[in-house]
Amino acid sequence: MAKVAIIAKITALPGKRDEVVATMSELVDVVNGEPGTEVYTINTDKADENVVWFYEVYADDAALAAHGGSEAMKAVGGRLRDKTAARPELTFLELVAAKGINA
Repeated sequence: MAKVAIIAKITALPGKRDEVVATMSELVDVVNGEPGTEVYTINTDKADENVVWFYEVYADDAALAAHGGSEAMKAVGGRLRDKTAARPELTFLELVAAKGINA
């Protein structure tokens, strides 16, 4: 079964990017306890001060579903509503090869 990767873009409201990062950073401790979440990175965009990028890798579709449906994710999503310009933009990928991750 192929691993699932996601690139997610969150655009913060002007001046709210640090709040978005702080809110989303709380999920890092949670995802450390998710056995099917293999990579979860938060990155700020060097060219756009309002954008936060995520790169995520899951063992399979079930692991992705478990993460997306978790109570922690629901709670954080609710707290982002007044900090973001729109819903996250998600791009779903199938991991083919990688360094540092078993593909």
